[in-house]
Amino acid sequence: MRNLIAFLQRFRIFLVFALLQVLAISWYVTYLNFPRNQYLTTTNDISIQVLEWENDLTKHFNLSKNNTQLQWENIYWRKRQPQFMYQISRAKYKINDTLFEQQYTYIPAEVINSSVTRRNNYFTINVGKAQGIKKGMGVFCHEGVVGVIHYCSDHYSLVKTVLTKDINIDVSIQMKKSDLPGLLKWDGRNPRYGMITGINNDLRIKKWSKVVTRGGSGIFPKGLPVGKVSYTEPIEGQALWKVEILFSADYRSLQRVYIIKNMHLDEQQALEAQIPADEE
Repeated sequence: MRNLIAFLQRFRIFLVFALLQVLAISWYVTYLNFPRNQYLTTTNDISIQVLEWENDLTKHFNLSKNNTQLQWENIYWRKRQPQFMYQISRAKYKINDTLFEQQYTYIPAEVINSSVTRRNNYFTINVGKAQGIKKGMGVFCHEGVVGVIHYCSDHYSLVKTVLTKDINIDVSIQMKKSDLPGLLKWDGRNPRYGMITGINNDLRIKKWSKVVTRGGSGIFPKGLPVGKVSYTEPIEGQALWKVEILFSADYRSLQRVYIIKNMHLDEQQALEAQIPADEE
């Protein structure tokens, strides 16, 4: 108490001055329009700025949760698009009579480890057998095809990406009159560019034509984006094009993917296994 009294006695002049200053400013702002308006405007600006900072901070911490929610919403709408379904009733006259059932379903996942600088690149994702993942399932992101499940444990899986030597995904180049089928390859150079093989050079290919999945293997639905044709030239000594494509996805910054489950794949593979071998 003595120290407090000594402090007040020592600084009494300054404290009285500060009190008078606060009273003068308060009366000045209260009774004069211009300073009052300036005070209110400044206070509002500061409050708005603080709220904006709070909102940005909240959005940052909720980013992962929002991305996961968006993945599930994307799956919900993809499962309801007719191009990802199997057509049961083939209407001959009226499109309205066509019925569908679900053929593909999707499982969201996150990339937790990846590489793009090796000759054969694999991604690790955070889902496995416990979530129904099996070897051979297709993987894609919102921008395009990613690869195929190569190995899976109970809670993790390895994805053989398109940036590998023997990926061999069946694709097609979309043209006005007809699509040109081929196989997707990677030469091990630039992770932004791939190649398509098996296209005859008597067919004209327009630059920047879209490249999509063909869907023949049953691993990917037909029509998933792969990239666009960036360059073509004839292969010397062969009647084929060398086709270079710009991938639609940038695999260097990939974070979220979807695993594709074709519920008719076993039936398709069992039927194709009945194809007789060629007689020599």
